[in-house]
Amino acid sequence: MSRIADIAAALPAYDAADLSVDAVQAFLSELTASAAVTQRESVPLFEALGRVLAEDIVSPISVPPHDNSAMDGYAFDGAMLPQDAPIDASICLRVAGTALAGSAWRGALGAHDAVRIMTGAMMPPGLDTVIPQEFCNVEDDRVSFPAKVLRRGDNRRFTGEDLMKGQAALRRGERLSPAALGMVASLGLASVPVLRRLRVACFSTGDEILSLGDAPREGAVYDSNRYTVFGLLARLGCEVIDLGLVRDDPATLAATLQRAAREADAIITSGGVSAGAADHTRDVMQQLGDMAFWRVAMRPGRPLAVGLIPRDEAPSQQPAVLFGLPGNPVAVMVTFLAFVRPALLRMMGCHEAAAAPPPLLRARSASAIRKKPGRTEYQRGFVKAVAGALPEVCVAGNQGSGVLSSMLEANGLVVLHHDQGPVAAGDEVDVMMFDGCI
Repeated sequence: MSRIADIAAALPAYDAADLSVDAVQAFLSELTASAAVTQRESVPLFEALGRVLAEDIVSPISVPPHDNSAMDGYAFDGAMLPQDAPIDASICLRVAGTALAGSAWRGALGAHDAVRIMTGAMMPPGLDTVIPQEFCNVEDDRVSFPAKVLRRGDNRRFTGEDLMKGQAALRRGERLSPAALGMVASLGLASVPVLRRLRVACFSTGDEILSLGDAPREGAVYDSNRYTVFGLLARLGCEVIDLGLVRDDPATLAATLQRAAREADAIITSGGVSAGAADHTRDVMQQLGDMAFWRVAMRPGRPLAVGLIPRDEAPSQQPAVLFGLPGNPVAVMVTFLAFVRPALLRMMGCHEAAAAPPPLLRARSASAIRKKPGRTEYQRGFVKAVAGALPEVCVAGNQGSGVLSSMLEANGLVVLHHDQGPVAAGDEVDVMMFDGCI
């Protein structure tokens, strides 16, 4: 039994002619579970954004390395704060010196002394509380302030408050964000161990497609899908292998797929996976690999193919995972976001939480939306904030699967779930926001 057949047999109510979005996601999760890259390398921190950690980062120091002030103000011993002072009680202290960030203050302190202190400066020994300077009245070497505006220990950052020495700062399988880069830098580390980039080959198919630079001709359209897919993959941090435009010729298709399997971990094609008379891609895929061809209960993006293409020069190696996407531009983007992106994140080595789709946003629909139960629909929408209420989402432009301009008008996809019916104006809906995805 083939790997594809094994996975399909384990899915309840598997029907390739009418597969739910949830079933496709479950299938791909199983297919890519053991396909993650394992080779690793060390890269400088400035080159690590979006890369996936190959091992835990354990903090070699405590962050911060010393107790320090969270405010510009005056540090003093909080034991001097009275327990039951009247509301207008004040404290007056002698200012013994100034503590600046970057060096320790070494002066001598008396029982009723304070030290002027800057944000980030080390707390002088014996002092544990900081009164912000805006609450203070300063005359010569004396500072006074209301006793009731703070409690002992206020505005003091503790050693290791962010991270203690020996604590795991970041976990293996985490994709490095800007905040993660800052965290690594705060540990004094100039480089990080990461998994190598996932290599993804992509190409478009079809005799009706024009390459950029070709003269227009009747019945033909310019190839937009390659550039869209390239952008989606580049944003994800993959190494993209662009194999161009492949005509509807079985021999050329076969040679291109075999080259892609040799050079890449995953392959993405657009077009040719339906049952049209000239859709040779489907037949060639079936001849070369272990394939599944689906009609997914979704809109847009009904035809979809997924499978494994062996490496003809190294058949013992892990085969390339192939995603055959529809030809319509919007369907390409929707199926990529719904299915391919999470699968590729797993293949990149992300742990399951990092590979999960972004959480859906709840918003109120500004208008009625027609919908029949029995399929998942992704409608382009524009979400805007509403003061004191849930955000509002408006359906954006023409929803045809070939109308790419409405993707530019949208900032998210309204996700109308499989069993969901019509939406009335004011009803709550789920939205997959583009920010963070594309």
